[in-house]
Amino acid sequence: MSFLDYFKYRKYKYFKKENIIYFLLIITIFLFDRYSKLNVINNFNENTYYVNNFINFDLIWNSGIGFGFLKSVNTAIYNSITFFIGTVIAGLFYFSLKSKTFEKYTFGIIIGGALGNFYDRIIYKSVPDFIDLHYNNFHWFTFNVADIFISIGIILFLLSGGTSKIK
Repeated sequence: MSFLDYFKYRKYKYFKKENIIYFLLIITIFLFDRYSKLNVINNFNENTYYVNNFINFDLIWNSGIGFGFLKSVNTAIYNSITFFIGTVIAGLFYFSLKSKTFEKYTFGIIIGGALGNFYDRIIYKSVPDFIDLHYNNFHWFTFNVADIFISIGIILFLLSGGTSKIK
């Protein structure tokens, strides 16, 4: 196989219909997350916006990782965590390209959400979380739309059997 044939093979391999849908899925999730966050950031006039007996919108800036873990005021630690998250996203992207269709979409759901939070870490130096689920005085961790997609993707990944279907 010549270099030109190899390039043509690689080109067509990545421009298959399933990969185009995969990229559109990532972009759609990222944009939906950005839209929700910008809407809350730009239009949030109160400390807490009451939705119903179980949901409030309460803008909180999270400088840690998922659910506020590993919050740090130290810039070196924050940057290290951000670099690690970027590396994990790149690794997920690599594995997704080697995965079969269902797993590829599962990785796409995770990556779309992760890119939304990663973008916020780079631009704002923290992630805006605003969905507050509660029952009476018990409040779950405040989260955002990206966290929902990351959680759904991880659940689907685990239910599918994980890495057993990666080519």
